[in-house]
Amino acid sequence: MANLKSAINWFERPVADIERAKKFYEAVLGSEISLMNYGESRMGFLPHDQGATGGAIIQGPGYTPSDQGTLVYLNGGDDLNPALARVGPAGGEVLAEKFSIGENGFIAYFRDPEGNKVALHSMK
Repeated sequence: MANLKSAINWFERPVADIERAKKFYEAVLGSEISLMNYGESRMGFLPHDQGATGGAIIQGPGYTPSDQGTLVYLNGGDDLNPALARVGPAGGEVLAEKFSIGENGFIAYFRDPEGNKVALHSMK
């Protein structure tokens, strides 16, 4: 069996309107998202450190936003409260306020303007 550092290598969150999703995630994450054409699709890269697991928002054939299926946990930084506070004003909906998961930190859930259910995680 391979010695993997992480089972996740990359993720893509489907969106219906890439410009709207870009503005939302830039506001919530406080970081710029660069867009790129990828075949028939358009992709926006979420911030991540070199060598770290990354992901993107993507609009194109076969990509349908949903609040069902795999739940992606975004890094909420030192404390997820500031990012969570930007969800509503940016056009999303907080589904569950920050709560403890014991020694593993804290999480919260929201729905983005595209209809995807997303989570935030922080240790404080």
